[in-house]
Amino acid sequence: MKPLILASFLLLGPALSMAAGAASSEPKAAAAKPKPKAAVKKATPATKAKKQAPAAVAEPVPEVIVLTPEEKAIAERVYTGTITCELGATVQITPDTQSPGSFFVSGKGFKYHMRPVHGATSAVRLEDQRSGAVWIQIANKSMLMNQKLGQRMADECMSEQQAQVTQAMKSAPPQSLFDTAPAGSR
Repeated sequence: MKPLILASFLLLGPALSMAAGAASSEPKAAAAKPKPKAAVKKATPATKAKKQAPAAVAEPVPEVIVLTPEEKAIAERVYTGTITCELGATVQITPDTQSPGSFFVSGKGFKYHMRPVHGATSAVRLEDQRSGAVWIQIANKSMLMNQKLGQRMADECMSEQQAQVTQAMKSAPPQSLFDTAPAGSR
């Protein structure tokens, strides 16, 4: 047993002494070099204005995009103009004259350059791949989402055409799949 303890002290002794020496030299080195005090500046009116100014909205850089026939068909179905959304928000959709089939989608605090994207559903989908923004338009409403942030930016948006579809759905709701069929139809 004694040889085992002696061997462990011989092996661990130098390592322990080095660790103790390193630990004691660090405070001395820190004490030898006094830390310079940071100069405290008083905020001037100009710096206060810079801090309070809202972040500028980055202007999207339009690029000329060649669309496929499917994307052109989607672009023809996009509702343009000012579209009202829930909570009093509005979204402005304007065609890009420099890049036919692309659109500028803007509102309070955002502006995106979007292009149509072909998907598996019949929904109209516009995307700005740089920012992660997506405009989804179905028959009775539209929505603007930011996929990178994982949030809805505008919801329950309706153009005049979509409001008419919504009203028609309220007055004559579609038949549910779970409703029983009339007795004479079998």
